[in-house]
Amino acid sequence: MDYQQTLDYLFTRLPMFSRIGAAAYKPDLGNTLKLCEFLGNPHITFRSVHIAGTNGKGSVSHMLAAIFQTAGYKTGLYTSPHLKDFRERIKVNGQMIPEQFVVDFTERMKPLINETDPSFFEITVAMAFDHFSREQVDIAIIETGLGGRLDSTNVITPELSVITNIGMDHMNLLGDTLEKIAAEKAGIIKKNIPVVIGEILPETLPVFETKAKQMNASLTIASQQWQATDWRWEKQEMIVEVGNKHKTDHTVYHLDLPGIYQRKNLLTVLETCHQLNNNGWKLDHEAIQKALRSVKKLTGLHGRWDIIHHSPAVVLDVGHNEDGIRQLLEQVELTDHHELHMVTGFVKDKEVDKILSLLPETARYYFTQAHIPRAMDAESLKLKAERYHLKGKVYKDVNSALASAKSKAAEDDLIIVCGSVFLVGEVQF
Repeated sequence: MDYQQTLDYLFTRLPMFSRIGAAAYKPDLGNTLKLCEFLGNPHITFRSVHIAGTNGKGSVSHMLAAIFQTAGYKTGLYTSPHLKDFRERIKVNGQMIPEQFVVDFTERMKPLINETDPSFFEITVAMAFDHFSREQVDIAIIETGLGGRLDSTNVITPELSVITNIGMDHMNLLGDTLEKIAAEKAGIIKKNIPVVIGEILPETLPVFETKAKQMNASLTIASQQWQATDWRWEKQEMIVEVGNKHKTDHTVYHLDLPGIYQRKNLLTVLETCHQLNNNGWKLDHEAIQKALRSVKKLTGLHGRWDIIHHSPAVVLDVGHNEDGIRQLLEQVELTDHHELHMVTGFVKDKEVDKILSLLPETARYYFTQAHIPRAMDAESLKLKAERYHLKGKVYKDVNSALASAKSKAAEDDLIIVCGSVFLVGEVQF
């Protein structure tokens, strides 16, 4: 098979959560362990940081990878899902996994694929671990898919575990309360391995404390150690002043990720670096400062308040659950604009009604859908949205919807594309 044939095989032969949802989720680590054993257990040959959370784990993962790269470490990065290219999921020093490696790995694994019937995610995790091992990375930043306890990535024993936050998402798989979801995410906490929690809620803190105590894992809450005391936008950078409870002076950081929700992620990253430095890594202040100004360039992160056009401003954002949309709308409120245009589509297994209830009635809507089986039909979305007094037209795909929005928008208007990672991934620019 060539590369395209290999991708077709992976996408069609293996159950893929992003396409079919819960039916692709394998709630145990058995297959991953079998795949890793077949490969010679590559996951035990490199050091790692493991990152879970409802929102922000992708941004935190990319920021950390950028910092390690800038500090001179050969750095693996595993994230999901991808926006445009499958190889975005697996990178070393910002470079995507070679096409030929994907082809050769898949050929090697075919007998075991036929025997164990793994999910798409299980195979990509094994592929990442094999690639990182062969590349002899100094460190790998590993983002969970969803959950943590039963996530395929949870076969690793990291240097540090990180949980960004807990919100209501994937409730059909992780549980219908914040406590249940937190318990699943807390499953990445390992015996004697320190854990950093980004943000806590009254419902989630006892869950983390109990699990950390059971595992004899030291627990630190980033939001209790660090505080963003001031911030502003300047030339598509977000400039954040940060204080530490152990120091009197404040430090200013420049981020090339301008979403205001990155303030919270920044605090998680700073505490993670502090803990890693305590563990013998050398992530100095200069490397952190330099890396945060170039996360997109160093790691290829996109889709987080990603401004792709000016006059009118067009912003891509992968916010797709209740918390993510709340944060997105907070930024909209702070962004100078005349009229708001929202190009949006969702997947069927999200709590779409809750999200629609948050959206402003004054915006103009362009309802559409991604080309995956999980996508909510755009006509159905329009009818549902009308119950919340949201008015707009239906478009067959995101690019025709965006073209219509741009044709109708004035130069000082704001166009947002959001609601689904897969929708954002289909935008052509």
